[in-house]
Amino acid sequence: MTPREAILGKIRSQISVGSDDTNRRAAVANRLSNAPRGVIPERGQVTLAKCVDLFCKKAEAVQATVDRVSTYDAVADAVSSYLRGRNLPQSVRMGEENRLETVDWSKTPNLTRSFGPSDGSDPVGLSHAEKAVAETGTLIMTSGSANPTTVNFLPETHIVVVHSQDISGDYETSLNQIRKQYGKGRMPRTVNMITGPSRSADIEQKLLLGAHGPRSLHIIVVDD
Repeated sequence: MTPREAILGKIRSQISVGSDDTNRRAAVANRLSNAPRGVIPERGQVTLAKCVDLFCKKAEAVQATVDRVSTYDAVADAVSSYLRGRNLPQSVRMGEENRLETVDWSKTPNLTRSFGPSDGSDPVGLSHAEKAVAETGTLIMTSGSANPTTVNFLPETHIVVVHSQDISGDYETSLNQIRKQYGKGRMPRTVNMITGPSRSADIEQKLLLGAHGPRSLHIIVVDD
């Protein structure tokens, strides 16, 4: 008998079950395949329009800034205007996200775009959120060449575009949509949930922005 078998045997004897407990195995399999949903906060169970408004309100409450544009055609100017207003260079690091590639960047000829993962030297990162959660103003980012994870955390300033249709009231709905979108066994390697700019109050309980990531988070919501 191996040590593992000895430990499991002792546990079985304590709970009075045998090594071939078919009923318990079936119960575990049923639980895994039919996991019940937890309690869902009521504040996110609203219409889409109110959901988007709630997301913007919650994001601003955690020191993110929010801009709303009517179409993707307005994203380039919104990015350039934000950088100009913050006296930041007209340069962003981004991935190969399809929706951002539909933007007419020729409208902002002074804005330079670099592609691929960040090495930490880029002042500004530009990403597109997969989903967003209204109840906490949280962005859900998936890893991959479309949106390299390093762009989420290494630049001092992070600009994130999100489509209004991708904003859900609660985490459960957003995560279920991602699972359905990718399919079983095909989930991205990393799913990051970002709520406001990076912060820490570990030292003397004083809030410090940019402790573990971007000091500034700017969100552009596309309403079309």
